[in-house]
Amino acid sequence: MIEKELVEQLKSGNETAFRQLVETYQAMVVNTAMGMIHNQTDAEDVAQDVFIQVYHSIADFRSESSLKTWLYRITITRSLNAIRANKRRKFFSRIEDFFQGKKEEVQEKAGFVNPGKALEEKDHANAIHAALDSLPENQKIAFTLSKYEELSYVEIAELMQISKSSVESLLFRAKSNLQKKLIGYYKNFRR
Repeated sequence: MIEKELVEQLKSGNETAFRQLVETYQAMVVNTAMGMIHNQTDAEDVAQDVFIQVYHSIADFRSESSLKTWLYRITITRSLNAIRANKRRKFFSRIEDFFQGKKEEVQEKAGFVNPGKALEEKDHANAIHAALDSLPENQKIAFTLSKYEELSYVEIAELMQISKSSVESLLFRAKSNLQKKLIGYYKNFRR
């Protein structure tokens, strides 16, 4: 089924078309969210929210961009909202635990990991995720779409509604910032 037909059927409330939409784009949505959030369960929750939003707002889709681009935009917005909500939840949870006298738990939740417990691979992944999470939002989005979703510069430019040269600049700065953030980690790790 071509996209135009799918959109028309979605707008008319066709459940089979919605199932087809989910089957076609679910992996893409989950992978994009995972690239932003770094947690499978949260990424799946975001994907569910994305498809619920699509179901409720498909009537507003004006076909100015492709359906895939629209889904990417919703996924990125939902992922960023989930990141912000998770940071607020963690912050208030640590404060609550502190005042209840759970200082050891506060240290663990704040990221103070006992080196004896941590596996080397998990440590590397955490360092990379932390560095990625510390990037400015537009750099993180561009980097995630390029490296995790393997989108072209043109596709990223369309999705982010910026020029191709702006995408190139964002990716250059993201890579440079990641190098700066990770070089110290890897120098200390080798010691």
